[in-house]
Amino acid sequence: MAAKKIKATVLSQKQIGSDIFDMELLVGEIAKEAVPGQFISMYSNDKSKLLPRPISICGIDKEKEILRVVYRAVGGGTKEFSGMVPGDTLDVIGPLGNGFTMKGKKAILLGGGIGIPPMLELAKQLDCEKTAVLGYRDEVFLADEFEKVIPLAIASEDGKTGTKGNVLDAVREQNITGDIIYACGPMPMLKAIKAYAKEKGMEAQISLEERMACGIGACLACVCKSTEVDHHTYVHNKRICKDGPVFDAEEVDFE
Repeated sequence: MAAKKIKATVLSQKQIGSDIFDMELLVGEIAKEAVPGQFISMYSNDKSKLLPRPISICGIDKEKEILRVVYRAVGGGTKEFSGMVPGDTLDVIGPLGNGFTMKGKKAILLGGGIGIPPMLELAKQLDCEKTAVLGYRDEVFLADEFEKVIPLAIASEDGKTGTKGNVLDAVREQNITGDIIYACGPMPMLKAIKAYAKEKGMEAQISLEERMACGIGACLACVCKSTEVDHHTYVHNKRICKDGPVFDAEEVDFE
């Protein structure tokens, strides 16, 4: 299905961290087509802000036509979204990008920071043996929801919750094993996961976080370096919004 631009309605919103917000949107057909790992572009109602904000999909209810997004309010656009209340409306385009390819292999789900929310719907939909490892800088969010659907380990930078360190420190400390890794988080984390998967002979699908402009692959503002030549630009680049955000780890060149 081609992405659609619709007028979405805010159904609920709550703050779940110092700058983390949890919003449910009534989005119609977009919810019926969405899969874990995709994102939506949300437009400000302030017409001076022309570019939409890409937000990962945290939850999908196809029957009720609802999408859930959990996001960090850091700039003008997301701070505007954080002030919205039930009944407010905004323009949304979606579903956008490629999601995770779900396989029946024993899976390790790795999420770091604001890369944690898109892993929740994947955890719910994966029908296989699976474990999640979530990495936090300080305050923990969504962990209770993960625990309801998947065995969970936590890593934190300060060591106050779970393993002190990053998600791979927790994987090693707790001897978590699998045949495939699904991951979303900051670039240094994904770079380390690619190396770990290669060392262990595992398949890895990684979802890249990047600032985007158009969200549909036209502007080339969100490219990453790739090991293959892109047939759109004929250089070693891939468009995160269009070709991703989920890639096989071997496709992405972090060097």
